[in-house]
Amino acid sequence: MNKQELIDAIASKTEASKAAIGEILSTYVELVKKTVAKGDSVELVGFGKFSSGKRAAREGRNPKTGEKIKIAATKTVKFTAGKAFKEAVNGKAKK
Repeated sequence: MNKQELIDAIASKTEASKAAIGEILSTYVELVKKTVAKGDSVELVGFGKFSSGKRAAREGRNPKTGEKIKIAATKTVKFTAGKAFKEAVNGKAKK
């Protein structure tokens, strides 16, 4: 499902306009990005948690030449699914 399909699905279940839902969804995505970028996390109980992590600098190899290369340390983005989300995916959700 892409962004437009998500907007359409939400609009069909609510009385909100597609334009309003698109604006809300875009705002939500921007707020999550800004929050995680500054090192905080966003947690939606039952859905999951967006957070950041760190990957240490390390040594790797160029697969073409076999030459050793240095890989710089980076920040990573993590999503941890909540219990209810995991159960829904695994078919164990309460109906």
